[in-house]
Amino acid sequence: MISIKSHCYLWFLLVLISLPLSALAGPIILVDQGHGQQFLTSKTGPLDLSGLASLFTAEGATITISDDPLTAKSLSAVDILIISGPFFPITEPEINAITEFVDQGGKMAIMAHIAPPLMPLLYRLEIAISSAPIYEQHNMLNNNGRDFLLTHLKDHPLTQEMDGVMVYGGWALMSRGKNMQEIASTSGDAWVDLNGNGLLNEKDAKQAFSLIIVGQFGQGSFAVFGDDAIFQNQFLTAGNLLLGRNLARWLCSTKPSRPPLATSKL
Repeated sequence: MISIKSHCYLWFLLVLISLPLSALAGPIILVDQGHGQQFLTSKTGPLDLSGLASLFTAEGATITISDDPLTAKSLSAVDILIISGPFFPITEPEINAITEFVDQGGKMAIMAHIAPPLMPLLYRLEIAISSAPIYEQHNMLNNNGRDFLLTHLKDHPLTQEMDGVMVYGGWALMSRGKNMQEIASTSGDAWVDLNGNGLLNEKDAKQAFSLIIVGQFGQGSFAVFGDDAIFQNQFLTAGNLLLGRNLARWLCSTKPSRPPLATSKL
């Protein structure tokens, strides 16, 4: 005779067996490597992103890599999309698939190495990115105004326990839509070299600039970073390491529950 306790246990095992593997596993991450990326999660060089990848796997995530164009079909199989350091433009069909993915509950992180390839995608998310990098006059690193410690942080899960972030050539970000928060910014004496002469003058933009923006888009969420070097292996220390760990926890904290994306548009 089977006891009630044993019966409940067997029922629970049957439920687990009947569930698809994706329902039992942690989140699945797709890392885009189809746009000329030079700094990769699969490599261990000083400028690569294997350290960041390990922070995500420590949270139970499975990382997959794509060298192909992003489509609704490829994104329907994942929970999180990471686009770091693209050198080639993200096309309009890809942008449609990406925004639909996030709108229906997907999560995404974007890191800029150069601005132009990301401009159309960020425009769709209602974020502007500068056409030239930021120079800082305070908290400089290596006596280089383009390398600096970012200390103006707002309260958010990404900034927990952090005092600052080391930036190594960043681009200014500006949110233009609703449901967004600029959570890390420069001092008010930072500037963008609009005329390209390498000197601060009246033709340049001088103000506080944001470098990290988080937001909601439909049912999903995203984080945009104005610098990809923040997460590169040789710089993944101190506050940058904390930021990477916080990002992994934030993106992996809850596995999205969303319907499969329609594939008829692409």
